[in-house]
Amino acid sequence: MEPSAKDSVQVFGKKKTAIAVAICKRGKGLIKVNGRPVNQLEPEILRAKVLEPVQLLGQARFAEVDIRIRVKGGGPTAQIYAIRQAIAKSLVAYYQKYIDEQSKKEIKNLLLNYDRSLLVADPRRCEPKKFGGRSARARFQKSYR
Repeated sequence: MEPSAKDSVQVFGKKKTAIAVAICKRGKGLIKVNGRPVNQLEPEILRAKVLEPVQLLGQARFAEVDIRIRVKGGGPTAQIYAIRQAIAKSLVAYYQKYIDEQSKKEIKNLLLNYDRSLLVADPRRCEPKKFGGRSARARFQKSYR
């Protein structure tokens, strides 16, 4: 298949209520989150978490693609985890669609062996509060007098 400038894939990453939508297209290695470069991401401590897929797969695989990410919902930590999942999933989808199946399988196996949450969303959600108590499981203390 002949490479074109319009080659792009759209993928999402989720964690709790945070949703990150990544658009991966042919480019020169840019990764931007909400219009800002990924190395300006806050909180600074979790910036390394976002860059894990890049460090794991090597800068060479990201050199010919641009990834733009829009993220909303959730808290700062959940957003970071949603972003890292979106980055990993977008590269796998791009390689599957526009490059070859062999290199896609290689990337996918590397990511899954390192951390499954890079490609598979965590299904855990917050449990709703019920009546008769102050939280989802805790009940009010019983009194007989």
